[in-house]
Amino acid sequence: MGAGGKVHRFESPELVERSLRDTGYLASERISSVVFLGDRLGKPVLVEGPAGTGKTELAKSVARMSGMRLIRLQCYEGLDEAKALYEWNYKKQLLRIQAERTGSQGEMAEWTELEADIFSEEFLLARPLLSAIRAPDPVVLLIDEVDRLDVETEALLLEVLSDYQVSIPELGTVTSAQTPLVFLTSNNSRELSEALKRRCLYLYIDYPTVEREQQIVLSRVPGINETLTAQITGVVRSLRQLELKKKPSVSETIDWAQTLHLLGAEQEQRTRRRHDARPAEASVRHREGHGRVRQGALRAGRRWRRSWPPSSPSCVPSGCRSRWSRNHDHYRAFELAFEIFFGGRQLARLAGENGIGEASRGVSAPGPCCASSPRKN
Repeated sequence: MGAGGKVHRFESPELVERSLRDTGYLASERISSVVFLGDRLGKPVLVEGPAGTGKTELAKSVARMSGMRLIRLQCYEGLDEAKALYEWNYKKQLLRIQAERTGSQGEMAEWTELEADIFSEEFLLARPLLSAIRAPDPVVLLIDEVDRLDVETEALLLEVLSDYQVSIPELGTVTSAQTPLVFLTSNNSRELSEALKRRCLYLYIDYPTVEREQQIVLSRVPGINETLTAQITGVVRSLRQLELKKKPSVSETIDWAQTLHLLGAEQEQRTRRRHDARPAEASVRHREGHGRVRQGALRAGRRWRRSWPPSSPSCVPSGCRSRWSRNHDHYRAFELAFEIFFGGRQLARLAGENGIGEASRGVSAPGPCCASSPRKN
């Protein structure tokens, strides 16, 4: 219990971090500290960062760990007061007017009485913002992608975020009986107003480090092994370093890992390791070749793409066809999952030029089983 009778939901940032981890959200020290302060200070939290880095999931995880109801307002261009705050049930009002036109003895009802009746709680449709204000129990209010709002609609949020109240001309001012925990998310598609920013605590969530992303994948994809996780995060990290229109998000990394896990890529890896009979020096040449490709040798990557995988095992020596089949299946698992999640982007074309394996550190596209590393120009 805090000052003024306010009930604090979280005891410490460390407890917030542990509770979020129990829900499957791996929060950093900064994230857990901002969530803790948002509760203690009673201020909204503005979360900015690239799309798909866990901004929306943070609000959902806080609601799960605290047991509070989540009320979500999905912002979009053209969202107005009627969809964000409240509106009147006009159809019900018209029916009420028609029913009251004549009384039991055929007399007209007084307009003042009728007006007071149709502009009452019975005819009010509460939208997400008003629902969060009027909620009797503490709630988590998520205002998602607030940067999509028009500037005029953004101004409607100022009264809600500063005083947690809504002014309704026909009814007066509705004040919150409890302080909702508010999260606003933004993908930085436009600059938000200073009036909105100064009412909020600020949190920026960037793409995680490779180690952190591996932990996220391991926690969100049950049964996946660390080797495949390291390969996937290596691919994604390399893709984010390219000049892409839209970089792969953390949520797409999780989906890709789940897809590869379901396609049996781990079993193919284990099969390859058991049956791999190449000399050690061939493996060294193979890794060195991929190192050159990763350093920017796109032409070498295109040669690999043309030469591997073969369209059919007919061009593979008979003694190597069983191994060709295993490597080809492993390659196709990566390629299929890659096309499913990244096929509609510019990076799919870039990866097609460079080869899926060449885009990663630690993920190598299966090379010809009886060939040496690519020749130098």
